[in-house]
Amino acid sequence: MLIKSLVLKKDYLTTVNEKATLEEALKILEESGFRCVPILDDTGTIFRGNIYKMHIYRHKSQGGDMNLPVTYLLKNATKTIKVNSPFFKVFFNLKDLPYISVLDEDNKFYGILTHASLLRMLSDAWNVKHGSYVLTVLSDNSRGNLVKMSKIISKYSNMTSVMTLDAASGELGGNFVRRTLFTLPAGVSDTTMKTIVDKLQKKGYVVAEIEDLQAGLTIMSDENPGVFIDNPQE
Repeated sequence: MLIKSLVLKKDYLTTVNEKATLEEALKILEESGFRCVPILDDTGTIFRGNIYKMHIYRHKSQGGDMNLPVTYLLKNATKTIKVNSPFFKVFFNLKDLPYISVLDEDNKFYGILTHASLLRMLSDAWNVKHGSYVLTVLSDNSRGNLVKMSKIISKYSNMTSVMTLDAASGELGGNFVRRTLFTLPAGVSDTTMKTIVDKLQKKGYVVAEIEDLQAGLTIMSDENPGVFIDNPQE
């Protein structure tokens, strides 16, 4: 399971017991350095919600009772995903949170999935460390486009990763646009890359952007279509 492999398990986390006071929770937060931690029940298996340092500070600055239970300021009680949840669900639930709590098949607290873990996974999928160029190719939603584009590229190079993204209509005469990102492996020459781009465009596929991963440069984009920057230092 993809999500399970990204989760920080509860045994390695800082948590707060639901019976702790706000004063005790603040001490735990300050000592750990985290801005928020999960609140668990006495058994350490039931997720109650999250407690945020900023909410306790605000409560304290307004003269609030610091002996109230930590649950008084709990947040995100329903913001959870299952360890076997479909991956797309993570994006809808994690976007506004520093992390999302993960429950096992029995609804017991399993751990957390952080933004950092998700970004590392996406970075690995992009294969930045082992790639040379990323070609962003535009196509309509016609059946077989991915196969056709892949065949063109595979005549000249392997592909270390392929990602597809949907874009707004209008870029291809008002039709639905799909962006496909092909990452070519390290060692692919500038000449080979240009040959691939030329062959794709002759078949009617728009190469909207080319990124040089090793140089950290965009050498062709929508702003300078069809223009290659051979000597970016000049």
